[in-house]
Amino acid sequence: MSNLLKLPYTLLRPLYEKTNFHHAVISEVRDSELRMAYSHCRAITRKYAKTFYMATRFLPYQKQRSIFAIYGLCRYLDNLVDDADDLIAKKKICISDVESRLEKFRVKLISTYRGVEYSDPILIAFSDVLNSNKISIELPLTLLDGVKMDLTKDRYETFDELYEYSYKVASVVGLMTSEVFGYSDQKALNHAVELGIAMQLTNILRDIGEDLNRGRIYIPQEDLKTYGIDENELFDHNCSESFAQLMKFQIERARSYYDNSDQGIPMLNRDSRLPVILARENYSKILDKIEENQYQVFTKRAYLNSTEKFSILPKALLRI
Repeated sequence: MSNLLKLPYTLLRPLYEKTNFHHAVISEVRDSELRMAYSHCRAITRKYAKTFYMATRFLPYQKQRSIFAIYGLCRYLDNLVDDADDLIAKKKICISDVESRLEKFRVKLISTYRGVEYSDPILIAFSDVLNSNKISIELPLTLLDGVKMDLTKDRYETFDELYEYSYKVASVVGLMTSEVFGYSDQKALNHAVELGIAMQLTNILRDIGEDLNRGRIYIPQEDLKTYGIDENELFDHNCSESFAQLMKFQIERARSYYDNSDQGIPMLNRDSRLPVILARENYSKILDKIEENQYQVFTKRAYLNSTEKFSILPKALLRI
């Protein structure tokens, strides 16, 4: 317990300031337009990424705001494609319409890096983040290319193909946030990539049922063949023994990336390690939940409740 008592107050502050926490993070920003922009990004993070949002609560305020802005940008692009699925299916819009929106945002993003100001709150907040963090323009542009893949690609033949997709939509997010966290060794970026892959593989396994409803199958076709599983079995929600074996293999693959990513945590700035540990531990426990649910991912969503998420805190504190 004595080690916990020596932890910097900035790490424990959210536990003691729950009432004023949400206000304090943003109220430090003096410019009213920028303050509203960060509030907008914070609301997006809180709505769509509860586990991730909980983890960010243990960052210093400036870093929290930066993470909110990065997540807001990522979620906007992701939603642009996901929200279009139903409209495309109903022929209310076509793929080219969504591609056009993505291209327009690409132009705005490039211009933001060049100092052009926009009224979009996400770009306002992200522009402010760029003032104090060296985030390569290639990272958000790669993310944009990744989410664009979902418009035309709904099957992956090999794990190499899935890895490329996972890198674009998840690992680059880790690379962007790493610049906010700060690190002492460039090798930390390699491990950020691994953590991104692990989390995306976890998302894929958790969301198999939802993705099937969209006509998407992210599990590599080569793996389905290895375990003798036909696509129709997935659409029929067949939790066979072969499917259970397939899931065991996929889960172990994801865990191997989590394990390798752990080497990067000590390389991060000390005030940023706890949020990463919490996010890593809570996400990896989704795999445990899938196992507890006996691999029923078609109609049952694996998740952790708030109590389970915070129960990880004492162990996480000892790791920083």
